[in-house]
Amino acid sequence: MEYFPAPLEKLVEQFAKLPGIGGKSAQRLAFYVLSLPETEAQEFADAIVNAKKNVTCCPICQNLTAGGICSICASQKRDPSVVCVVADPRDVIAIERAREFHGRYHVLHGVISPMNHIGPDDLQIKSLLDRVAQGDIQEVIMATNPDTEGEATAMYIARLLKPFGVRVTRLAYGIPVGGHLEFADDATLMRALEGRREI
Repeated sequence: MEYFPAPLEKLVEQFAKLPGIGGKSAQRLAFYVLSLPETEAQEFADAIVNAKKNVTCCPICQNLTAGGICSICASQKRDPSVVCVVADPRDVIAIERAREFHGRYHVLHGVISPMNHIGPDDLQIKSLLDRVAQGDIQEVIMATNPDTEGEATAMYIARLLKPFGVRVTRLAYGIPVGGHLEFADDATLMRALEGRREI
């Protein structure tokens, strides 16, 4: 027996497909959309369709853009000799928030994950190699997550980049600012000791 009319049931199903949204949250969102004035509901629907139609990947770095080259690649203030490789466009936003990196990016759109049937050919690795082959890049910073898939992806790409003679570095990681040593796990402490620097 259906509790809701079919169109509402369909809306709940669509919201439930979103990551992190369970059945109750999907119902809450669906009822919220139904309560919107028709013009606002139409704007919401148009925003989804418009984003899907017009957001593409930058032909240089593969980051999301509204067509053409993204603002980071187009900026003359960015250092084109340093490229930070990230797994996801959201990682670009995270690094940009720190306001410390002034190079450019390359977005892989995932990491190597045999369990999820994602191999090197499913990622934007070839386009990275093509960029490096042009000879303008001097350093590639691997900024994938410090988990199994992120490490495997970083090591795989580092091996591919070796023949080009570019410097390949990895983001440092260890004890977070404000963290306590007693709560750090063994792997984190090991990485923190390996990455220590002079003060």
